Amino acid sequence: MTDKRDHFPQGFLWGGAIAANQAEGAWLEDGKGMSVTDCQPLRLKADKTDQKNLFKNADVTLEEVLEASRNMDETFYPKRRGIDFYHRYKEDIALFAEMGYKVLRLSIAWSRIFPVNNGAVNEQGLAFYDRVFDELGKYGIEPLVTICHYDAPLYIALDYEGWASREVIERYEEYVRVIADRYKDKVRYWITFNEIDSILRHPYDAGAIIRSRYTREQAEKICYQAVHNQLVASARAVRILHSVRKDAKVGCMITKHPYYPYSSKPEDVLQAMQDIRSNDAFCDVQVKGYYPEYLNIRLEKKGIRLHITEDDRQDLKKGVVDFVSFSYYSSTCSAKDASALPAAALNTARGILNPNLPKSQWGWQIDPVGLRIALMELYDRYEKPLWVVENGLGAVDEVDGKGEIHDDYRIDYHRQHIKEMKRAILEDGVELMGYTTWGCIDIVSASSLQMEKRYGMIYVDLDDMGQGSGRRLKKDSFYWYKKVIASNGDEL
Repeated sequence: MTDKRDHFPQGFLWGGAIAANQAEGAWLEDGKGMSVTDCQPLRLKADKTDQKNLFKNADVTLEEVLEASRNMDETFYPKRRGIDFYHRYKEDIALFAEMGYKVLRLSIAWSRIFPVNNGAVNEQGLAFYDRVFDELGKYGIEPLVTICHYDAPLYIALDYEGWASREVIERYEEYVRVIADRYKDKVRYWITFNEIDSILRHPYDAGAIIRSRYTREQAEKICYQAVHNQLVASARAVRILHSVRKDAKVGCMITKHPYYPYSSKPEDVLQAMQDIRSNDAFCDVQVKGYYPEYLNIRLEKKGIRLHITEDDRQDLKKGVVDFVSFSYYSSTCSAKDASALPAAALNTARGILNPNLPKSQWGWQIDPVGLRIALMELYDRYEKPLWVVENGLGAVDEVDGKGEIHDDYRIDYHRQHIKEMKRAILEDGVELMGYTTWGCIDIVSASSLQMEKRYGMIYVDLDDMGQGSGRRLKKDSFYWYKKVIASNGDEL
């Protein structure tokens, strides 16, 4: 008799993840309206590790947004075309099923459902996701749906102050009520916002905030108010989803970076603790139902007074999440004085280079043990079920003369991270619901808007300019992950 404590739990949800704005394409098809990400221009940089400049793709001026809204080009707006999942979802889902997926994390494009401000619901948009969920159901794959994944409708940015406007809470609630009722029999697992903390780093796609409208000081206050409004909207979404389906599970999501003290100096240790608090602050609100005092003090010291009503406080209290999900790609270091220390790229952020870790081609440091640390930190902090909903390696993949892609580097990356995940469950007592690799199929990169930066276990024959056949090819990692899932993580 085998000891169940030596294995991943039965019912563990293995799968992969994509986002509508990076995969679907069909940006104006079947009644869809424009989203903020449809207006992000491609700005290629020769240096892949120049993350600071690469992520300028996600920060556009008002003039650039207005020009993009008049420009019907797809070449230099890659998220408009994605990988054509909109038309090829059956083919792609069949490949996910062949890998043995138990779950697919995907998102709904808000601008497919409400194409214009204060307008009617777009039935064609709703019908598309009906077809997608039905196709997943045919293979027994659970959908894990992100309600808003970096792609608010463009009118949220232009007609309001983005998410800093309280009216947007009502627009989001209206949207959630429609999809909650429509898909209550097809979707059990939901995430309210992708990486809710990211508004502070790239407010345009995460919060529909056009930073060029404000001074630097104004923009910081605007961004914090936007996060607060998303926290209230998230809490309302939790209550709506629970009301239409009693067994619905609704989670929050953050960008998780473990912070290591750069030295044993007490000042560096303290800085690491403060950075961890900053990383987890908004998750604290979504799990606990109130603003922790340390966050109130920080806002006060910044001179930021948020517009928070008593109704907001009640919403936060009554709309706490059921689970905590997060993206994990790399760790970083903390120091009281980082001015003389070398910098390193993170997921949409900058950190301190850890000399003990290797780096990816895009300069992201690779740290499998950091995933175990992240799981322990979050579970000890919240004692809520966790879900790793993004984890992967962006790399340049080469197709050989036989049409094969030998991505041993990706296999090794996932193997080492899964091993640490397993240790967190079996040795540290972490309750983990599932693991969805990012992006299970090659899609347009969120940060660089490139196709060259590939994460998938399925290769898509498209380049940065959208040239190529669009053909899907199975990488070596495809066959490896299929064995992992079939063995419930035993065969790595």
